[in-house]
Amino acid sequence: MADLDLEKAQIMFKLARKDNWGSKYDRLEHFKRFPNLQKAIKDLSTIEWILIYKKSMFTGISLNTQNKKEIIDFIEAKLPHLKGVIK
Repeated sequence: MADLDLEKAQIMFKLARKDNWGSKYDRLEHFKRFPNLQKAIKDLSTIEWILIYKKSMFTGISLNTQNKKEIIDFIEAKLPHLKGVIK
């Protein structure tokens, strides 16, 4: 299960790095390299860290700005080499 947490942190870091917060989202298909993508997205949307945008041609995801501090803390805990990188 620790691998799933690491994957969640990597997914959220990719979103944060591209500045995908709130209504600025990225297509889910850009994350297909993650083996447990569906489970990770489901878990993160359940705790409202990721917002899901269902469009006619694709599904978009972004980070929830209301939980920004918790998201950044989680990413830095799982990926310590990124401490201080995310704004």
